[in-house]
Amino acid sequence: MPRPLWSGAISFGLVTIPVKLMSATEDRSVRFHQVHTEDLGRVRVRKFCEVEDREVSAGEIGKGFEVAKDTLVAVADEELERMPLPTAKAIEIVAFVPAASIDPVRLSGDSYFLQYDGPVAAKPYVLIARALARNTKVAVAKLAWHGRERLVLLRVKDGALVAHVLKWDDEVRDPSELAPKDITVTDSEIDEALQLVDSMTTDDISGYRDEYRQALEAVLEAKAEGRQPPKPSTEAEEPGGKVVDLMAALQESVRKAQAARGEDAGDAEVHEMPKAKKKTAKKTPAKKSAKKTAAAKKPARRQRGA
Repeated sequence: MPRPLWSGAISFGLVTIPVKLMSATEDRSVRFHQVHTEDLGRVRVRKFCEVEDREVSAGEIGKGFEVAKDTLVAVADEELERMPLPTAKAIEIVAFVPAASIDPVRLSGDSYFLQYDGPVAAKPYVLIARALARNTKVAVAKLAWHGRERLVLLRVKDGALVAHVLKWDDEVRDPSELAPKDITVTDSEIDEALQLVDSMTTDDISGYRDEYRQALEAVLEAKAEGRQPPKPSTEAEEPGGKVVDLMAALQESVRKAQAARGEDAGDAEVHEMPKAKKKTAKKTPAKKSAKKTAAAKKPARRQRGA
């Protein structure tokens, strides 16, 4: 486990559980450096003071808040640490809610393990963990950390407490304007979609891997060894472009999902939707005859010398 990022206590009514906060995930993304393309020299970001026009060290850099245009006030880290927050050194549980009531959009992606801190904390730690494990509720708590107060969700994973940082209500945007309007979907299409959901349902997603990162690492390894990067085995098909029969597409998807599980789903085909024929405007013979008549009535020019 990595080193603790924060230490304090869980406040559960009159029960106090000393804990340490530790990162529950790690970022395995491939990182690149910015380089000068001509000679691969590293491109560095240097911090300059715009008043003195010189580079400053990390020890000279602090926080400032703009209260008005071109007016800043300095804020010291010590001032932030001394703020009178009850959650400054405590994870204060404020409520218990059904796990299904938490909108996944509110999960910020930051997750942390809570480790009990010392022998005295072991029994109340196990107590709250087992209490949460025996029902469908999760704990919602407040935590002051890194210059702000956060809302966190506490749950149990393999006997250990896990904290997931939540977005506040005013940090979640309203998506109602994004949904399509006046679209008709038949009951048969919904039933077929539900069948597709059932055929793709699983209890385990541990087998999925980041194929892009694996391919990128293979490319970087080949370039480091002076070899040609591996070529892609298949060309990715461009999404969209074809208009297909929705019901047929659903049926074919169900067939493929069942075939992947070794189930006999029969044969199905996806048919391309027929393209509507363009209507050609019919010529009006009356206008043509009118033009011819007008041309016939036009007098011929007299030849000179006639």
